[in-house]
Amino acid sequence: MHASPAALFLDASRRIARYAGTIPQPAKTPVALPPLDSPQWQSPWRAFAWGLRSITQTILTLVLFATYLGIGALAHDTHFSLLWALCSTLFVWAGPAQIILITTLGSGATVIQSAIAVTVSAVRLFPMVVSVLPLMRTPTTKRRELFFAAHLTAVTLWVECHRFLPQVPRERRIAFVNGLGFGLVSVCLTANTIGYFLAANLTQTLGAAILLLTPLSFLFSTARNSREVADVVALVLGILLYPLAAKMNSGLDILVSGLAAGTIAYGVHWWREVRA
Repeated sequence: MHASPAALFLDASRRIARYAGTIPQPAKTPVALPPLDSPQWQSPWRAFAWGLRSITQTILTLVLFATYLGIGALAHDTHFSLLWALCSTLFVWAGPAQIILITTLGSGATVIQSAIAVTVSAVRLFPMVVSVLPLMRTPTTKRRELFFAAHLTAVTLWVECHRFLPQVPRERRIAFVNGLGFGLVSVCLTANTIGYFLAANLTQTLGAAILLLTPLSFLFSTARNSREVADVVALVLGILLYPLAAKMNSGLDILVSGLAAGTIAYGVHWWREVRA
């Protein structure tokens, strides 16, 4: 006899395991971090240092470096100062949003118009923040301790948190993520500076190709980390529905295709849970 939806919803043990911070172990080579019971996790600063060191264990660091070379060159070509480019990386911390910001302001849009465009593009990060923060929170965690981690949460950090955090003690995860995010931001600031000064020797074709690395790497990383049927359904449907949504010429093609694919995937997930 199949369980009712109400019974599944009230099954507290399953809900806690899924939403309160348990992360499925990825089927891949373990990351080189100390054991969970190692004395090296006793200090928050050591955990921060391990997070900082972990940027050398992900290919996405190189992808970000190449991407932010392109963003630095783009800022130079649109006549923004290096300081402005660095501040946009530090405070916006989202490659696509920074490209939108630079191109809209560079084309003559007002600050308000650019701010609206950047805000709409950043809505995609909200579910990532909501899904990552519970993985770091403990019963004694204060809300202010999560502010920096929330700001640092972008696609790269979101992807890598699900790979690294199972091997980090829960009470040290905030410090670890702060170190990981700080390291990634530092790499991107360095790439911004180099790209800004190399702009004169960077062709438009090469610059566009470099910027394309980011969405491709995120696509492959998402596919690599898709462990449940709902993940695969959402990814495949999102790819298949995008060309149809693009024909609407609404400017919301990614949002429409993503929302439709995610909703259908959630329906498939719910149906499988009901039948389980």
